[in-house]
Amino acid sequence: MRIVSLAGGIGGARFLRGLLTAVPDAEITVIGNTGDDITLFGLRVCPDLDTIMYTLGGGIDENQGWGRAKETHVVKEELAAYGMEPQWFGLGDRDFATHIVRTQMLNAGYPLSQVTEALCTRWQPGVRLLPMSDDRTETHVVVTDEHGRRAIHFQEWWVRMRASAPAEEIALIGAADAKPAPGVLEAIHGADLVILPPSNPVVSIGTILQIAGIRQALEAKVVVGVSPIIGGAPVRGMADACLAAVGVPATAQGVLELYGASLIDGWLVAEEDRDTRLDGVRVEVRPVLMSDPAATAALAQAALDLAGELAQ
Repeated sequence: MRIVSLAGGIGGARFLRGLLTAVPDAEITVIGNTGDDITLFGLRVCPDLDTIMYTLGGGIDENQGWGRAKETHVVKEELAAYGMEPQWFGLGDRDFATHIVRTQMLNAGYPLSQVTEALCTRWQPGVRLLPMSDDRTETHVVVTDEHGRRAIHFQEWWVRMRASAPAEEIALIGAADAKPAPGVLEAIHGADLVILPPSNPVVSIGTILQIAGIRQALEAKVVVGVSPIIGGAPVRGMADACLAAVGVPATAQGVLELYGASLIDGWLVAEEDRDTRLDGVRVEVRPVLMSDPAATAALAQAALDLAGELAQ
């Protein structure tokens, strides 16, 4: 079975781990969001790609859901002692090594897709992990705060501000000129089915869909998505703040309508959202809370079962 999944950070990574448990022999290609990418201390950081790589490769901090296990922060403390900014983004010592290797390879002329493949050689995540694009894109957010109306990097709004200032606009800078990374469209065209995990629909899945040709390719496939909203609240994080920025209610219905029936064929929702409806989409009620590995694997299997039925 050839499966393609679009994924952002923690929720996507944990769902993918359940997917590997459900179908260990499947050929899975993951298209990872790179809109969150940022340059810090001269190093290129790809949070979502790394979270997927560490989670599936066994190196993730399970309590946080991001960063390395058994992490230390000596370099961060020393940078702070020198007064280096930003101090709100907590890179760990083990994590620094990944960013150093990535930056050296990028500076040597290797595209991000080849760099990611090289990094995955160590971690052996069990999937083919592709960035959505080799072209540089970054998600920026327009806010109004004590400094006036300004555009800031998504990470500053998300990590430093905890989305406390309402986002007036969220934009993927560079999207207009970005092309899918090598292998992305080929993987979609060759897929038996596509699964959208419960990742952030605006700044994770939504950014990937903005890259030229990706949404169009997906619309020709059987696509099953899992709602990241349960009973009007995000399963994790601050997806509601992102949805508010694009004028979408934080409901399973709102996210389904954001994706649209041209993209989604099947939609898994929690019991609380059983009234979700959209013409042309088959909505199924399932336990969508990834409370433990067994529940996550069961959810992934439910998505696969629904996709298989729809494919017939």
